[in-house]
Amino acid sequence: MSSESPHPAATFAELGLRDELVEALTGLGYEEPTPIQAAAIPPLSTGRDLLGQAATGTGKTAAFALPILERLGDQAGGGTPIALILAPTRELAMQVSEATHKYGRKLGARVLPVFGGQPIYKQITALKRGVDIVVATPGRAVDHIDRGTLDLSGIEVVVLDEADEMLDMGFADDIEAILTAVPEPRQTVLFSATMPPRIAGIAKSHLHDPVRIEIERIPVPEGEAPRVTQNAYLVPRSHKPAALGRILDVLNPGATLVFCRTRLEVDELTETLNGRGYRAEALHGGMDQQQRDRVMGRLRSEVADLLVATDVAARGLDIDHLTHVVNYDVPSSPETYVHRIGRVGRAGREGAAITLAEPRQHRLLKNIERVTGQRIQVEKVPSVDDLKSRRLELLQETLEHALTGDDLDRHRPVVEALAEDHDVFEIALAALALYQEASGAETDEVEIPEVNLRPERRPRDRDRDRKPWERDRGDRRDRDRGDRGDRGGDRRERGWREPNPDMAKLYIGAGREARVNPGDLVGAICNETNLSGRDIGAIDIFGRFSLVEVPKGRAEAIIEALRGTTIRGRKVDVRRDRNA
Repeated sequence: MSSESPHPAATFAELGLRDELVEALTGLGYEEPTPIQAAAIPPLSTGRDLLGQAATGTGKTAAFALPILERLGDQAGGGTPIALILAPTRELAMQVSEATHKYGRKLGARVLPVFGGQPIYKQITALKRGVDIVVATPGRAVDHIDRGTLDLSGIEVVVLDEADEMLDMGFADDIEAILTAVPEPRQTVLFSATMPPRIAGIAKSHLHDPVRIEIERIPVPEGEAPRVTQNAYLVPRSHKPAALGRILDVLNPGATLVFCRTRLEVDELTETLNGRGYRAEALHGGMDQQQRDRVMGRLRSEVADLLVATDVAARGLDIDHLTHVVNYDVPSSPETYVHRIGRVGRAGREGAAITLAEPRQHRLLKNIERVTGQRIQVEKVPSVDDLKSRRLELLQETLEHALTGDDLDRHRPVVEALAEDHDVFEIALAALALYQEASGAETDEVEIPEVNLRPERRPRDRDRDRKPWERDRGDRRDRDRGDRGDRGGDRRERGWREPNPDMAKLYIGAGREARVNPGDLVGAICNETNLSGRDIGAIDIFGRFSLVEVPKGRAEAIIEALRGTTIRGRKVDVRRDRNA
């Protein structure tokens, strides 16, 4: 087994990728490869087997998907798949499938996610039509292999993503059965966050002279962030912009640096924050030097109070009056997290680091805590009542400051005239009400759903002693779902919500009496459309029906798609909610 250290950072074009792939990555806002991508893409593109060790969130999907798409090239649309990617949960399978589809869109690559909890006959139909890349959970992959509906004859690449987690979930027999069934010669790729003996055993049995790549953890410099308060908020992806605005409103920070992963995310979030009344500026690799200098001038002169940037664009920035750093997503590595939060709390000053994490990213926070040895306190997103109380506190502070001013006498005639017919206290209340109305402080706010984490599922003990083909398919389907129910947080929150103008509410004629849960509804919509769970808003489940928020522009298409499917084994009535 040969070993290679990560290549120095390069552009995606310098890694030898096709123009179509580079254009797709540029359009998605990716600026440069992560260390695991820079290290893995060259050997994978030459057909080498690979054993990669890197933590979740370091960019492994692109590291193996791009070489597969490079191999596919102009042959997209063939009859049989050339690659099989295995993932531990249906959530991860969907994410990998979605990302691979985006990368290979200009090539016309056909990518199919295959997992339990979805009608198998629809997967069979899609496989018969022909696909280029299959992304599957191990249990459902074995189902299709047993049925003869997954043609392995053309498979050139097999990828095991999050291999250690698949073993922890009891998929060892399934993985062995799949790797044995895929014919040689083939390229085998294994990625894992840890390298226990069981992973080494699989590598020894099924990988041939693999390149081994390990993204080493960079030691945390002593004293890097000793005075930085670190907090995280678990937020469903669809509510992240509102949650960040709410947090900033309550904390009322000084100069703040907000980190995003891509240029597109930077531009969208900057626009959202400006719409909320903040003075936000964007900074990313798509800007020339003159634009960068202008943005930095506004921040340093305190004309702007928020800088939204990518890691690449923010390199070398040193802002003296910076008080807060915000990770809009959990950083791709603990080292990146350390470098980001080290920008505040310097020279003895105090600072704060805020991280917005989706429910599925909760374990990434634990990984950062292990590496840094520092606690990240998970907080609840401030409620509407919290926001109103904070606004009143800030208003009181503003008034106390104004009372020390010297130019109040010019308003005295107005107050004296009103005092002849009204109580001075009532006059002050009216003035405050007008001030809040003029400042936009009374804008209606919507409660953000609270995320409740659930323990990860583990297979039943009896399944460990059973052969893959003997296991109950229903049990496997449940296991394949993994932590899908966490997507979007706890959407069963009851009570009235302010309607989102960008969302439409659908009535679905099945509820608790039919044992419907949020995962059933999300799965049905995502399986029948090209939406992801991130696109779906609030879900309310009642006795005999459910209400689901979906993007307004897609509502009719979703209604039409769901009319031909079943939920919990029964066809249901689907229409726009008449009370919305």
